[in-house]
Amino acid sequence: MSSKLKTAIAFVKNIRTTGAISQTSKKTEQEITAQITEETKLVVEFGMGHGNITQVILSKLPQDAKLYAFEVNEDFCAVVREEISDQRLIVVNDSAENLKAHIGEQSVDAFVSSMPLTMFPSALVHTIMDIVVQSLPTHGTFSQILYNKKSHSKFADYFASLEVNGNMSLPPQYIYHCSQPKKQSK
Repeated sequence: MSSKLKTAIAFVKNIRTTGAISQTSKKTEQEITAQITEETKLVVEFGMGHGNITQVILSKLPQDAKLYAFEVNEDFCAVVREEISDQRLIVVNDSAENLKAHIGEQSVDAFVSSMPLTMFPSALVHTIMDIVVQSLPTHGTFSQILYNKKSHSKFADYFASLEVNGNMSLPPQYIYHCSQPKKQSK
């Protein structure tokens, strides 16, 4: 069985956690990682899957940077650990809501997410977004893939600046680039 067919089957079997039926396109991979620069020192990826976006992130990071790649599917983590050998990569088999348990109080320069937020309960989305905003410095960014262009409200409460870029792939994918985090008062 080809690796593409195995990947498609794995994504369909895990649709509730992947939110996708296939891997992201090259165009999407480039767009969602567009905020990562040579100055980026710490990136967190939510929803690593089989590591396509992970590899693009690593190609853009300086040698002294770190990438924490979160994935709830243990099989996907095993695939990435086997296929990507890079000292900057830390594969985390855990949920995004447990971010602080893995990075502590470190400040994150950029988040890259392909989690299916539209399939998550509202309370979980708010928990994750609160953690994201708490972890970002004022120059930090959060980029998210979604399959609709009507999710501004998911991010407007958390970020002062929001840009949406469409993608010509099928199904259509939209990349939300969020910046200027609004710190929530506790």
